[in-house]
Amino acid sequence: MREIALVYLDRSGGLQKFVHDCKKYNDSNQSYAVYRFIISINPSDIAELDATLGNYILHNPIQAAQIFQSVCFVAVNTLSLIEQLQTEAQISILLKPTHLPSLPSYVLSLSTFPFNYTSQRFYMSEGIAIAMGTVTKYTQGARFLCTEETCPFSEGRFRYIRVHLPGATESATVRNDFVCALCSSPLQEDMKFRVLGDKQIVEMIDAKVLKALKGYSNDKSHFRIQTFTVFLR
Repeated sequence: MREIALVYLDRSGGLQKFVHDCKKYNDSNQSYAVYRFIISINPSDIAELDATLGNYILHNPIQAAQIFQSVCFVAVNTLSLIEQLQTEAQISILLKPTHLPSLPSYVLSLSTFPFNYTSQRFYMSEGIAIAMGTVTKYTQGARFLCTEETCPFSEGRFRYIRVHLPGATESATVRNDFVCALCSSPLQEDMKFRVLGDKQIVEMIDAKVLKALKGYSNDKSHFRIQTFTVFLR
């Protein structure tokens, strides 16, 4: 699947965009713990190249991103795109589909039972934004070092990297109870390598609420509308 991913990136122009994004990172004077890349993908085109990879991207996007992560890491090393990059874990890939199959199973409806809470695949959802919070910062990635000076992980390579994943809370990326896997000493964040991003919270409601605004109806069916929160990162 890595070979197919590379072929797709080459044919779709994604590889050229990746090289361009790497150049911006390489020319920057800022130090990064994590290098974040957004890769646009067309599920139909990938499915034509390889149905297995196409299905994997649609239904296991987080794991599929790891395939593209490996491909991009090899590209960085082969072409010497980012001099500061040391480990594969420093590359964060966000897969952004151009569209999803026009099938009911890809539409997320909070009024449909049962809910599939365990799935982390891509869905489409439509609604009305009724409230929006201000844009704030969140940690996309951070580097941690061992606090024990005699430990080899107290300096040097990027051994402990925390990267924000979709659906994770802030504490999953940054908190003060991480310990070293080698000596069990507490880990401390190296603040100069923290990578920040923007997030915004949007309160949404199902479009069916518009029916309630039409006033009295002879329809005997009853329904209850509840808002849901969307995190934009």
